[in-house]
Amino acid sequence: MSSTTAPAQTGHTYNLDAAHSSAAFVVRHLAIAKVRGHFNGITGSIQLPAAGHLPVSVEAVIDAASVDTRDAQRDGHLKSPDFFDVANHPQLTFRSTRIEGTEEAFRLTGDLTIHGTTREVTFDATFEGAAGDPWGNQRVAYEASAKISRKDFGMTFNQTLESGGLLVGDEVKIELNVEAIGAKA
Repeated sequence: MSSTTAPAQTGHTYNLDAAHSSAAFVVRHLAIAKVRGHFNGITGSIQLPAAGHLPVSVEAVIDAASVDTRDAQRDGHLKSPDFFDVANHPQLTFRSTRIEGTEEAFRLTGDLTIHGTTREVTFDATFEGAAGDPWGNQRVAYEASAKISRKDFGMTFNQTLESGGLLVGDEVKIELNVEAIGAKA
């Protein structure tokens, strides 16, 4: 099992391609259904070693105000202090601290900051491939997912239903699909 904790000195930097990347989430609604949403504003970088595609480090920044659940009223509530509080916490960030495994299956651990609170989170991740594009760029792709507790990040808003369930589930599944472009020297 490989493990990395610091950027390689002779590696390659790849910048996230926002047009071909997604940061999405899934949370229970009324304890019976799932609501899906995503963020439209995502930037970041992946540092790769001189050989291979197991990342050495990963950093990402998400524009909290870019949340989109296909419902303007819900999106407005998500931007409020009850959830992301975008006026005071405009960004969600992730910075890796440890990467263990192989390209086929690795664990990406790092500091995730949401709503001004930072917690260590581990994503299960895979390398999806590399290719050159028609414009002479080298691209790489990865998938990753993790589950977090909203309460761990200070997002405690909820309502109890007549049935005894809750309006919004505590567990949130995060799903990332990213494509990154090799930085030009």
